[in-house]
Amino acid sequence: MDLILYSKPGCHLCEGLEEKLRSLTDPPLTLEVRDIRTNDAWLLAYELEIPVLCRVTASGQEQPLPRLSPRSGADQIAQMLQKYNKAP
Repeated sequence: MDLILYSKPGCHLCEGLEEKLRSLTDPPLTLEVRDIRTNDAWLLAYELEIPVLCRVTASGQEQPLPRLSPRSGADQIAQMLQKYNKAP
C-alpha cells in the first residue's frame, strides 16, 4: 500500500502519525512524507488540516483517508488501512 502523508516539520501530530505508520508491517506500506511548505498548492490545501494521510490508488490517484484521532494506536491505524487496502 502506497501512502502519502502531508506534514510539516515541528508538527507533533504529524510526527506522531508518521512514527505509528512507520511501525506498521501489515499491510506492508510505502510512506512518502511531503512537507507542505515546499509546494504552494499543498500549503493552501492542507495548512490548517495537517496531518493529512492519502492512499495512492491503483490508477495513481490520491485518495484522502479519514482523519485519525491523535489517540489512535498503531493497531487502530492498521485496521483502517486494511479496510482501504481492499478498496478499488
